[in-house]
Amino acid sequence: MKFVILALFVAGAYGCGLPTYPPILSRVIGGVDVRQNSWPWQVSLQYQSGISFYHTCGGTLISDLWVITAAHCIGSRTYRVYLGKHDLTATSEGGSIAISPEKIIVHPEWDSYNIRNDIALIKLASPVQLSASITPACLPTSGEILPDQAPCYVTGWGRLWTGGPLADILQQALLPVVDYPTCSRGDWWGSLVTTSMICAGGDGNVASCNGDSGGPLNCKNSDGSWDVHGVVSFGSSLGCDYPKKPSVFTRVSDYISWINNVMTSN
Repeated sequence: MKFVILALFVAGAYGCGLPTYPPILSRVIGGVDVRQNSWPWQVSLQYQSGISFYHTCGGTLISDLWVITAAHCIGSRTYRVYLGKHDLTATSEGGSIAISPEKIIVHPEWDSYNIRNDIALIKLASPVQLSASITPACLPTSGEILPDQAPCYVTGWGRLWTGGPLADILQQALLPVVDYPTCSRGDWWGSLVTTSMICAGGDGNVASCNGDSGGPLNCKNSDGSWDVHGVVSFGSSLGCDYPKKPSVFTRVSDYISWINNVMTSN
């Protein structure tokens, strides 16, 4: 009984999408260092090379056992999921933990050539203990479509500029949503984008970049909680912040049934 009461307390104290330390939201152009632990669902997906691990993609904790990322981030390497991280160069950060995957499930219809269904789920080898630095994001309602210019934030340790270095400190940047009728215009992304994707940004000043892949597009609800509406999928080969080539995300709300089915059957 004590265990049940404790579990209920933890669930109530760390509800999805509600950081203990709310992010400091800025509308400045370009990415900025985040307030530590203000995006507590952000994870660093890391691959092993020799005896060391290196950041390759982002991801989002959506329960105490599951992480969502991009299918294109997954290969035949050995991975670990680092939760509660802020500074990737820090050898030890209080509240952070690295956990190996038990299994990784790539969407069965992942099409790398046309970049379709770019989504994967990672089941952790053991449930993570929720805390002020590790809290899951909420999932959006199935089928939910964000309005044009909805203010969302991309977070990650991706390159600070096209061809530049990866960030040491987790970054956040405001990326307003670009609706599908605009993003699918010929001078934007055209037929490469589908209704199962979200476009955000495209002003030529700020965007996700290499290393942000798999990470979340965070969008705030009216009650103050945050949903992970997108998974960073691709950008322009002409440059991360090329005008009219906004960052493109897998639209999570189009995959809620698949996510639920995977989580319940595994």
